[in-house]
Amino acid sequence: MELARPARRRPRRETREHGIIEACAQLDLEVLADKGYQGAGGTVITPIKHRPDTELSDKHKKSNRVHAALRAPVERTISRIKQWRIFHHARISPNKLTSAAAAILTLMIYT
Repeated sequence: MELARPARRRPRRETREHGIIEACAQLDLEVLADKGYQGAGGTVITPIKHRPDTELSDKHKKSNRVHAALRAPVERTISRIKQWRIFHHARISPNKLTSAAAAILTLMIYT
């Protein structure tokens, strides 16, 4: 189970420090990430950026739409968790909050 981490750190730096990108590459797991992870290497798949003076081709626009559609459920779930007031006022270790988040998500899925 993934442990919760304080939000003060940059995600790309965090993934690099903990070897997450390398581990995914060794396991041959493709990871969908946002534009902030562009150039991260490994099996990280990011949307295609356009250059300031050009438009994306229709093929690249469609690719970005598919990428966004695949990421949308995860983004909605993270947004939902961030809205929960229990996590705004919690004064315990982030590791203990991981179990609470898993329990709440399980209840939401099965109710």
